Amino acid sequence: MSLSSITTRVAIAALGASVVVGGLRLIAFQERGRTIPAPALDEPAGAAKSEVAVFAGGCFWGVQGVYQHVNGVLNAVSGYTGGAKNTAEYETVSDGETGHAESVQVTFDPHVVTYGHLLQIFFSVVHDPTQLNRQGPDTGTQYRSAIFPITAEQASVAKAYIAQLGQARVFPRPIVTTIEPGKTFYPAEGYHQDYLTHNPSSPYIAFNDLPKIEDLRKFFPGSYRAKPVLVGEMR
Repeated sequence: MSLSSITTRVAIAALGASVVVGGLRLIAFQERGRTIPAPALDEPAGAAKSEVAVFAGGCFWGVQGVYQHVNGVLNAVSGYTGGAKNTAEYETVSDGETGHAESVQVTFDPHVVTYGHLLQIFFSVVHDPTQLNRQGPDTGTQYRSAIFPITAEQASVAKAYIAQLGQARVFPRPIVTTIEPGKTFYPAEGYHQDYLTHNPSSPYIAFNDLPKIEDLRKFFPGSYRAKPVLVGEMR
């Protein structure tokens, strides 16, 4: 299989490592997490045992990795959302012309973690929502910040939360996250699933994604679980 784009990511991260050795700041590509207020509007606890949410915030390796460490998350799958089924393939999506974003489908127990809390983690730990069509070292519309609501209620909660954070001036720049309802999620290839867990020593993962896991533990200790829920362990 062709892993040219993965090789490029690792090469960029290795360059970041040399920058660190050269004495510049450790966080050369990704702003670290921050404390932000919880959503004022959230979904009420329902009778359903599980619910699905889809988020895009840069490379799906890190997004998946963070949510796999969140209490109440039952599964987190890397994939593509926003484009057509016949273009939902890694090398094609990497061209940035398909409309897809690298995304993660999160299945969660709403009695343990709410949709609003997943949004709070998304905006504070998962990525920087003020970066337009890029995240860290990765650029292109496939790395855009986006929320793909499954229901009208999810869309309302997300819209209200973005407005709340903007009004509170939580970030130094405007939030550029888009809300894109009515889009289909397509799972990514198997070699992308659980990538962070299987490749912790990869330069890309070490510099861009492992700090997000530490920020989750730091900022949301009550939501953090040390053992991730992995796609490879699901039956």
